[in-house]
Amino acid sequence: MDPPAASSRSWSIYGRSEITERYEILERIGSGAYADVYRGHRRSDGIVVALKEIHDYQSSFREIEALQTLRDSLNVVDLLEYFWQEDEDAVLVLEFLPTDLASVIRDAKRGGGLAPGEVKQWMLQILRGVDACHRNLVVHRDLKPSNLLISAEGVLKLADFGQSRILQETRYISRDNSPHEPGSENEAWLPQQPAMVGEGNQPWPDPRPINEDEYLRELDGLKAKHAMEDTDKEMSLQDGDASCLATCSTGDVEDDPFKGSYTYEVEEVKDDDESGALTSCVGTRWFRAPELLYGSTTYGLEIDLWSLGCIFAELLTLAPLFPGTSDIDQLGKIISVLGDLTEETWPGSSKLPDYNKIFFNKIENPIGLEACLQNRSAAEVDLVRRLLGYNPASRASAMELLQERYFVEEPLPVPISELRVPSTKDGHDDSSPEEWADYRDLGSDSDLDEFGSVDVTTTEKGFSIRFA
Repeated sequence: MDPPAASSRSWSIYGRSEITERYEILERIGSGAYADVYRGHRRSDGIVVALKEIHDYQSSFREIEALQTLRDSLNVVDLLEYFWQEDEDAVLVLEFLPTDLASVIRDAKRGGGLAPGEVKQWMLQILRGVDACHRNLVVHRDLKPSNLLISAEGVLKLADFGQSRILQETRYISRDNSPHEPGSENEAWLPQQPAMVGEGNQPWPDPRPINEDEYLRELDGLKAKHAMEDTDKEMSLQDGDASCLATCSTGDVEDDPFKGSYTYEVEEVKDDDESGALTSCVGTRWFRAPELLYGSTTYGLEIDLWSLGCIFAELLTLAPLFPGTSDIDQLGKIISVLGDLTEETWPGSSKLPDYNKIFFNKIENPIGLEACLQNRSAAEVDLVRRLLGYNPASRASAMELLQERYFVEEPLPVPISELRVPSTKDGHDDSSPEEWADYRDLGSDSDLDEFGSVDVTTTEKGFSIRFA
């Protein structure tokens, strides 16, 4: 059955009798441009749940599709059921998780930091969640601390899959590492329309064994292909204050730190075309991979790995690694730390859509990750470095990092039961992928003084930004 048409919407969960007959809605716990999240309990057994009412058609479809694909993954939020009828918003019933990694970081910053064993345990759980996604060829596209929810017992789960995509060749792989395919072994999987609640549960295909070598061959093939044959039609994605100047978007241009210092001919922003090109304006800026900042529309799982590197760095320092205030400022911060992004550091980078529109002065002495991760071990710095490679093909996969000696060396990861878990989220909501105001108290303002003086000049192709 086809999903409901996107023409009209309810915008209020309280008038939905098919929901209120099964769930008592207790309170709204989050609100954003595209979703409202409520805490409730199931009338049949009193279990506390989160009810997410999504006001965007594509976000609804993508989140349902991804969560059905990732069912039974220990470190992905559980979708218990969903309601989606003609002329109504989709409402997802999710397990209720009271806090998130952003709150863990805030508490640690206020109370003396995180022990190395705690950091390792959080990292392991994140890696397992991302590995589950990538084994199923699901790219999340918006990994950040506030989208990593945590149970009262300390179990971390990836959430908010409204921006996710599933590769065409995907196969379903469950917790026991066995995939599920809709047909024969050689049949390519195509996205199916989710069924409506009330139509009965769809049977899941039987599992087929898969080994690690086969998975790694698939992953290597995907890296070589380095493209997603998919589309992003009918999707509007903006992150909080993003100017997205590097991707020719006009959202919140007022926040650009270089405003008034240059002229920029903004091109018309187009929907993803029929050839399968993706939008580059996905994810939250501080965790957005360079290929996205330079406007790439052919990218893969590796954008999640870059986000992982930024998250891990933040776990180690309790501060964001690249807190840019616009896409241009974001690129400047990345280059100041990692050095110039050139054909030498990433073969093929000059072909990125916006590579020849933005020019940075050559960085003779990059700050380096060691300086950013002061007082951290060489193994910790190396872990982050392996994720923050300019060349997407060079980034270590989640599966590879799960085998790292770092996680079996002293100090060992603490048991999940010994993790310090905040009782609730600390004054922010997770319902909207575009919201990012909750990280401003971590010092997210752009301090251009760290780059010295700025010289911005207009060029024939775009503009040049040079830091003294």
